[in-house]
Amino acid sequence: MTEPARKADDPDRDPGFDTDSAIAVVGMSGRFPGAPDLATYWTNLRDGVCSLTDFTEAELLADGADPAELSHPAHVPTKGYLADADRFDAELFGFHRTEAAALDPQHRLLLETAWAALEDAGQDPLAVTARTGVYVGGSPTEHMLAAHTDRALAASLGAMQVRILTDREFLAPWISYRLGLEGPSLTVQTACSTSLTAVHLAAQALLLGECDIALAGGASVDTVRRQGYVHHEGGIFSPDGHCRPFDGRAGGTVPGSGVGVVVLRRLSSRSPTATRSARSCAAAP
Repeated sequence: MTEPARKADDPDRDPGFDTDSAIAVVGMSGRFPGAPDLATYWTNLRDGVCSLTDFTEAELLADGADPAELSHPAHVPTKGYLADADRFDAELFGFHRTEAAALDPQHRLLLETAWAALEDAGQDPLAVTARTGVYVGGSPTEHMLAAHTDRALAASLGAMQVRILTDREFLAPWISYRLGLEGPSLTVQTACSTSLTAVHLAAQALLLGECDIALAGGASVDTVRRQGYVHHEGGIFSPDGHCRPFDGRAGGTVPGSGVGVVVLRRLSSRSPTATRSARSCAAAP
């Protein structure tokens, strides 16, 4: 829950509001199904747009789907599909072609989104002088599993380098390393609450003085292919490709991909240049 940041001497300020334990969101960036940026994402939310995609059989077959799976009576050809998840500006981040091809899509997306979030916060992504922590997480991916069994790739780059380029435990270190950020760098994994936990840990680190700026968020891209799923009775996935939260007809969720990163600072030390985008939120001690 957010609200415009108030000055410490604001007479209308809630007397119970403790600015010393408040965290300001000074920048953010994200890409989601049907929304290549946050402006489109908010518009879709406001207008009640369904951003799930129903694929045709031809589309699924073209992306390598198993025909036997498509004929399964419980197959649902629906997903929150993230467009262009396989694209990457490798030169910007200093990766040569072979490394960029091996780099997992979640690494690519988090690097680009962290860059955009810092710009949104009024920071030059390659010249951040404040101690900046990184707290992010991700999902297991089809790309990672394929890369770990690719002998030709291991022979070209080395098995360890393939792991560093694809394993989700290196999501945070790649951001810190490529952007030259000096601060804690933690890859967070708590299943479906990973990004929320990352934000919590980032807020705690700011309040404890472990860093002055924190990047927090996560990515989930199990595959860049168009892909449906098979519904299993008693499982978490919807039987009909619709997600109906807080509704009596709710039958499950629908898988999807996306990435989001916020830039956080202590409200009391917020940079004047970031005032335009600051939003305060209470942080647990």
